[in-house]
Amino acid sequence: MEAAETLNTLGSLPVGCRLLVRSRVDWRVAAVSKAAVEQIVLTVASPSGYNYRLKRDPDAAITFEGSIPILVADQGDTWHDNFSWYDIRW
Repeated sequence: MEAAETLNTLGSLPVGCRLLVRSRVDWRVAAVSKAAVEQIVLTVASPSGYNYRLKRDPDAAITFEGSIPILVADQGDTWHDNFSWYDIRW
């Protein structure tokens, strides 16, 4: 599979849009919870069941893999290789 090209910015996503973000250790599911001119607030789901917020610049680059938006990260791994393990009962 080839790498996707950068198509949009984080500020172009609507509130409620889900995307993948890179945490310190793995890739996680997030949603845009608040959009403002100066920052975008993301709600990130933690494997422990809690949620936390991240604030990012609206000009942060995102890519699309199919219809999945992915926040561009500096780490070399892909979300396919290092996706977070959530509760497998769901």
